[in-house]
Amino acid sequence: MLQLKIAALLDCVVCSPAIAWNFWQFVLPALYDTERRFVRSIACLTSALFVAGVAFCLAVCFPLVVRFGMSFAGDTLQPVFGVSNLVSLALWISLAFGCMFQFPLVTYALVRAGVVSYETVCNKRPYVLVGILLLAALLTPPDIVSQLILGVPSYALFEIGLLAARRYKGRK
Repeated sequence: MLQLKIAALLDCVVCSPAIAWNFWQFVLPALYDTERRFVRSIACLTSALFVAGVAFCLAVCFPLVVRFGMSFAGDTLQPVFGVSNLVSLALWISLAFGCMFQFPLVTYALVRAGVVSYETVCNKRPYVLVGILLLAALLTPPDIVSQLILGVPSYALFEIGLLAARRYKGRK
């Protein structure tokens, strides 16, 4: 099963440029020049933020989660980590971090598209913080360490997206 999981992950990674290219060629004729530039920049930023989220997860969060799990070891309790379990945990947490690191683009796109106003998003910050922490609790293993390691950068990225939206609003 481990070999199938790794093969599926590598397949998605290797084939994603071709899938993105075909999708872009399908959508391209329907877009104006300004929309094309916007979609290109968003696509590049999406990829960069996803990779940054996965790298942050594998460099910072995953070692802490494994250390946290190992901290329960004692004379009567011995942790048993299988390769399959570790790879599955790493894949799921990496996917969660990659998705949560999309917050600046979501915030910016919603304000730029006019779905929500900048002022409304600013006024709803406490609700956004609670929502981010709830998502982090659902997407990570049931420990506070991994939840905070996902939640704090996600909220910081939300604020960066809000800053970009404010700059766009000022330019407009």
